[in-house]
Amino acid sequence: MVDTSMGTPDQRRDPNYTPPLAKAIPLGIQHVLAMFASNVTPAIIIAGAAGFGFGSDQGALGFPDMAYMIQMSMLFAGVATLFQTIGFGPVGARLPIVQGTSFAFLPVMIPAVAGQGTAGMGALMTGIMIGGLFHFCLGSVIGRIRFALPPLVTGLIVLMIGLALLKTGIQYAAGGVPLVGTPEFGSAAMWIPALVVIVVSLALSFFARGLLSVSAVLVGLLAGYVVALLMGQVTFSGVSRAPVFDLPNPLMWGVGFDPAIIVGMCFMAVISAIETVGDVSGITKGGAGREATDTEISGATYADGLGSAIAGVFGGLPNTSFSQNVGLISMTGVMSRHVVTIGAVFLILCGVIPKFGAVVSTVPINVLGGGVVVMFGMVAAAGINMLSDVAWNRRNMVIFAVSLSVGFGLQLEPTALQHLPRTLQILLTSGLLPAAALSIILNLLLPDHMD
Repeated sequence: MVDTSMGTPDQRRDPNYTPPLAKAIPLGIQHVLAMFASNVTPAIIIAGAAGFGFGSDQGALGFPDMAYMIQMSMLFAGVATLFQTIGFGPVGARLPIVQGTSFAFLPVMIPAVAGQGTAGMGALMTGIMIGGLFHFCLGSVIGRIRFALPPLVTGLIVLMIGLALLKTGIQYAAGGVPLVGTPEFGSAAMWIPALVVIVVSLALSFFARGLLSVSAVLVGLLAGYVVALLMGQVTFSGVSRAPVFDLPNPLMWGVGFDPAIIVGMCFMAVISAIETVGDVSGITKGGAGREATDTEISGATYADGLGSAIAGVFGGLPNTSFSQNVGLISMTGVMSRHVVTIGAVFLILCGVIPKFGAVVSTVPINVLGGGVVVMFGMVAAAGINMLSDVAWNRRNMVIFAVSLSVGFGLQLEPTALQHLPRTLQILLTSGLLPAAALSIILNLLLPDHMD
């Protein structure tokens, strides 16, 4: 017998249909749970790279600045999601698209803020605002630049993002940068909770079904958190100090101008826009059995950029569409944008409750490390999957080989460019930008008829 409790088949494929609230609310929360860990993790990583996260002197105060960034990640993921689901004017695809902070921007942001503390955040947020506005402008031309980014290029870029982050994942799992060089780094006490996260995440991914499978990393983090709590690695000192309710602070860290960050954010906006095109196409194909319209694709890109720019004003990180939620729509068969709107409201409520961010900041760095080892590996695997669509002739192998060698090589040995200006060092030693630029240029210049 066909289950019609969430509507008829035609209704479930209609973005404008709203299922009964008793079904819609759990479905909306499910979308939030599927993206939660991936959404808040970049804020924790950037805080740690800048020097006011785990291991910093803010620890005695409960990492207030990191907790604020976590709070903004939730708040503006919700706001950007509303831009997509409800929309206004040309902004928004009016589809069930969940927005959140993307790992893609981390290889550019980490070297830009490394060791600068909160003093480096003004320039980062300015770069995010300008990059967001540039991203917004891409909405009017996105259809005309897709030809320059075939699977060979996009697959390599996604693979490079994953490779650039793997070292960070292992460092976190072993205890984090503050413990490097000490006996505690890489000790059993650090690895046990991290391994629990990895094992539980993998077990649920392979053997669970439904929400447990989709939220495998989140459940794994909770399991590792419990183990770390029993081992005495969790402290709640900052939770009691955090207010129950607070509003975001515009220009929290001021304004600064760093050409490297601005160029990097604008370049990554192009990559993010292409990722969004793929997600929109995946949603309409998997949920409604049709191709995405040009209006939906441009609207989604406008919402991406506007959401990122506004997040930067208040100290948040760039937003883009979350691919894991595309699979969730295909799994549930519910295409309703109003279901995702409910999830967005839940994120916004969490974002204005600082105690929620403070609780998230109690997750030990090694527990988080277990989660990001899995998540970053999945990013690299996604890139390899995209590359499986490439016809591996000599031309494409040369493009891939040269781009990967230069990009990954500069990432492994950044001192090779120590005599260049700081701006170029930041842009090139990320590895991502030179690999992407080379692959795009070579793909456009090399003849297609190479044997």
